[in-house]
Amino acid sequence: MTVYENKRFDEERALYGSCGVELNNCRFDGPADGESALKESREIRVKDCFFNLRYPFWHDSDLRITGSELTPLCRAALWYSENVRIKNTKLHGIKALRECADVAMSGCEIVSPEFGWSVRGIEMNDCSAESEYFMLRSERLRFDRVKLKGKYSFQYITDSVFTNCKFDTKDAFWHAKNVLVKDSVIKGEYLAWYCENVRFENCTIIGTQPLCYCKGLRLVNCRMTDTDLAFEKSEVEATLTAPILSIKNPRAGRIQVPGAGEIIMDDPAAKGQVLLCETGAGK
Repeated sequence: MTVYENKRFDEERALYGSCGVELNNCRFDGPADGESALKESREIRVKDCFFNLRYPFWHDSDLRITGSELTPLCRAALWYSENVRIKNTKLHGIKALRECADVAMSGCEIVSPEFGWSVRGIEMNDCSAESEYFMLRSERLRFDRVKLKGKYSFQYITDSVFTNCKFDTKDAFWHAKNVLVKDSVIKGEYLAWYCENVRFENCTIIGTQPLCYCKGLRLVNCRMTDTDLAFEKSEVEATLTAPILSIKNPRAGRIQVPGAGEIIMDDPAAKGQVLLCETGAGK
């Protein structure tokens, strides 16, 4: 490894095409305002560094970033890279991660609109995120203990698992396919419309008009709070543990629930059953 410590880089493509570089307490900032500092590089180790310039990690492989800060001016920081590990790092620039593969993140703070588009394989643990269009069209997500605030999250994702998460985000999981969400809280309007083969287990769901136009939808031991006009035109099997405000025109399947403020069945095509029972688990 070539080791750089306490250095400042601000020129264009400062370390372009590097192989086997360790950066400790370095700054990518300065009057030259150069872009693409580590583009087309591999075997890069970054620790306690500061990035204030654009596009530092494009087309990289075998990249490790620890204890670092990517500022709002460090836009589009990681694109087209693979085998990436990021730990205890702030990612605050727009479009921070895109078209990457085999990514693992832990202990990170993400403030980045349009984060994570078209990523193929990402694990995220103990992270927080603020974002719009978070993880659009990505696949094979594995999230645990992630907190998210934003809008239009997880749209068009596939083959993903979420556990112990807290999401406050409207229009989440639209067109999602083959997704499992467990032991999580999901708050926001219009949850998971047009999704397919999505399953919620032991979750709390909060917000108006969730889970409409779905296929293969499953809810197991879930609570739906302040939730109205749910399941419109959906194919659904659900066991709910608490009363719901209203259910509207489920297309097919069975919903077991302790109580409902209103059950609206005014569409001749709505053939779903709503069974009222004490526990929500049937008798």
